Amino acid sequence: MLFQRSRDAAHAVANRIESWGMRQWVAAVQHDARRATGPHGELTVDWQSFDVDLRRRVLRRAASLILIIGIFSRFLIGLETFALVLLAFNGGRFSLQAEVDHPSFFHMFIAVVGGTVVSTFVAVLVLRPQFDWFASGEPADAVRRRAVGRIPMQQVGADLIGWGSSFAVYALIADVSPLFLATVGGAFSLAAVTSCSLTYLFAESSARPLTVLALRGTSEPRVVHGVRERMVVVWLVSSAVPMVGLITINIGRWFGWLPPAAGPLDWASAFLAIVALSSGLTVMLLVGRAIADPLTEMRTVIESAAVGDFEQRVAVYDSSELGILQNGLNDMLDGLAERERIRALFSKHVGDRVAELAISHDDGEMVGTNTDVAVIFVDLTGSTAFAAQRDPRETAMVLNVFFSAVAEVVEAHDGLINKFEGDAALVIFGAPTPLDDPAGAALCAARELGEALSEKVPLEWGMGVGYGRVFAGNIGAASRYEYTVIGDPVNEAARLSDRAKDGGSPVYASSDAVEAADPEEAEHWQPFDRISLRGRTENTHVFIPTALARRAEPPTLGTVLAELMKLPTRRAR
Repeated sequence: MLFQRSRDAAHAVANRIESWGMRQWVAAVQHDARRATGPHGELTVDWQSFDVDLRRRVLRRAASLILIIGIFSRFLIGLETFALVLLAFNGGRFSLQAEVDHPSFFHMFIAVVGGTVVSTFVAVLVLRPQFDWFASGEPADAVRRRAVGRIPMQQVGADLIGWGSSFAVYALIADVSPLFLATVGGAFSLAAVTSCSLTYLFAESSARPLTVLALRGTSEPRVVHGVRERMVVVWLVSSAVPMVGLITINIGRWFGWLPPAAGPLDWASAFLAIVALSSGLTVMLLVGRAIADPLTEMRTVIESAAVGDFEQRVAVYDSSELGILQNGLNDMLDGLAERERIRALFSKHVGDRVAELAISHDDGEMVGTNTDVAVIFVDLTGSTAFAAQRDPRETAMVLNVFFSAVAEVVEAHDGLINKFEGDAALVIFGAPTPLDDPAGAALCAARELGEALSEKVPLEWGMGVGYGRVFAGNIGAASRYEYTVIGDPVNEAARLSDRAKDGGSPVYASSDAVEAADPEEAEHWQPFDRISLRGRTENTHVFIPTALARRAEPPTLGTVLAELMKLPTRRAR
């Protein structure tokens, strides 16, 4: 299945390369490379599962488009250079009548073609090892990551070699004066600066898919191609090159090396301005995209994290400070995801409210208060003998049904399960989060829980409800503490639970709890008896729920099995 998905993804990339232009191809491959990275930036698609023919097909089409764009841009810049030299020696007149037949201009065309061939050969030669690596599907080591990061500068070097070769060819085949040769050399130099700047930006963008695979969610420790360098490129193409060209033309005219402007419009200066505008716009778009794309992706991931989605990650492919930000953002999201995971586990152990209280006092401060709470203590009868005589799986099943019923009812009434103790549970209402009517919430929860346990649990059980003032807070050592409640209502609830196991109802509540509850809830309880509790000198007035005045027959084990099968569905809700 993974192999088939990998083939489908690669075929999709290949089809895009075949039908779209270079810019769309770069965007498409970047998207697929990002989609192939997991939540931590690692590759979720096994690139080694791609067959060699398919990988080579992708590379062949990509290389073809890269070469077409590169050759076209070099010829376009060469044509601009030819037109600029022509206008400079024509006195700024837009005319080809005399100079078009000059052999030096034909030789210039030959020189540009020769330089293009040389630069293309060198570019393919330096890219060949990286393409072979991609085709092999081998993981990238540190040396490979550095080699992939040097692709833009290697392409710039190939471009420089091409323009140097163009000038060398022109100097060899053109029979021109030293002044004209120097002029052509200066024009070629300015053209080389523009061409290399565009090559740098385009190579960096087109190499992003290889960079994503090489970095695999990490970033280089040092900045290779920083934002500052990119802004220097913008300045070179949009300002430095055209200004130097304009100054050179005027200096040449001042010394008499070039003819003065022959008409009311100096076409040499106008043409240079047009070239500067178009080149400046192109480089601004490339640099803007190189900076805006990572920022846009990071913004999207941050927006997802803001709504609680910590699974999104950005693909790390930028070699500038933005790449360090990409990697840093992923590390930060890893930390947030780990924090949420620990918080979720912590909440399962101690409850959401206690977890929030502990997080709000993460300096380890012991906090506590005296407050009025209602307490429920519920305990199973005969669970020890049951566990000794039954299969362990049956014991676990019964306890899971018991605790699940407790958790479901308590959560519905905003209570806190303070402890699960073997086959018993201690539940608090009114701490750490205050409730308007903790006694009423506890009594209502006790009635509903009593009905649920009578239907689901095949063991005898007893439940006690107490109410009064307790100490509630974190206690323990500085290295380990827990949230607990200490006070007479806790003891009272535990002892009422023991007496309820043998009484006329499985649920006993103290008169303090019923009197403190809302009258509407108190109507569901009826006075039962005055009983003596261990540790007390006075009898305790006990109330029982009217609906549970008679103990129901415990359910069978088959009923428990059916109830247990419903638990995943209820939790999903």
